[in-house]
Amino acid sequence: MASAAHTRIPAEGLFGAGSVSWRVHADPAMGLAGLRALLLQALHPLAMAGVAEHSAFREDPWGRLYRTASFIGAVTYGTGPEVEAAVAKVRQVHLHVRGTDPVTGLDYRADDPHLLTWVHCSEVDSFLGVTRRSGLRLTDAEADTYLREQARVAHLVGVPDDHPVPSGTAELADYFTAMRGELKLTPAAREAARFALLPPLPTWVQFATPARPVWVGLAGLAFAMLPGWARRMYGLPGWRLVSPVTDVQARALRAGLSLLPRTVKEGPHLRAARRRWSTGAGEPAPAARAGAEGPACAEGPAGAEGPESAEGPEGAEGPENPSGT
Repeated sequence: MASAAHTRIPAEGLFGAGSVSWRVHADPAMGLAGLRALLLQALHPLAMAGVAEHSAFREDPWGRLYRTASFIGAVTYGTGPEVEAAVAKVRQVHLHVRGTDPVTGLDYRADDPHLLTWVHCSEVDSFLGVTRRSGLRLTDAEADTYLREQARVAHLVGVPDDHPVPSGTAELADYFTAMRGELKLTPAAREAARFALLPPLPTWVQFATPARPVWVGLAGLAFAMLPGWARRMYGLPGWRLVSPVTDVQARALRAGLSLLPRTVKEGPHLRAARRRWSTGAGEPAPAARAGAEGPACAEGPAGAEGPESAEGPEGAEGPENPSGT
């Protein structure tokens, strides 16, 4: 059954200033979360095949990341018409993304509810998990609320209304346990991981700025924030000691990013939403305002993702991102 959720988008948008989605997606750690989502998504061979065969991530990695992040910004902070336009674009792109995975021999299509759910869950697990581990204070009830809010986005990009989408942290954990048998580190996933670690940079940026070592450090941290079983699939240590050390590093990164001026850390969708809610719908609640001051990770290149989307649901080009880093 095709999803009908897109017919019920309020004029003011999907979420308000008091939503948990606003707080999570505006957090300074979202860029890191987006990278982690891409690495996790790449472990599904069919999702990765769609990205490898239909995405322009090799030719235009930064443009792809920006488009994916822009989608997340639009559906999180945009008005109803802006959400509808972003969703319609993604669904249209998905109609043309299909093929056969050279590793498993299985057919794939970007609008497959099973793959859309995988991309969605990889994203929300990364966005929620990384921001909390980096210092965003959310109760368990608020975490469940976030997943319920985001489940609506999954249905908007094509997951049928009668197809289950995890709406709580316990359900999400069970989902990943059930999916592990389908996952595989394919040659395409290895390539995407290398690309995420060492993306092409303009010559002057590479040699005249510290961008390369900074990016390598960020990507390395994203790898370390994967669950132990996923790290092991990439050939990395899966020791439990990695997590507490990584959390300390992530908290330090978030603290540093929080010091950036708003003009740097807020994307266009977030800035427009803050103006709209303070002048047209009243002042956002204090907690919401505090949460909406992180970087535009949900909107800028850092907000989304590498192998993750081809840009699929939430990104705009492959089976992956149904949500979509």
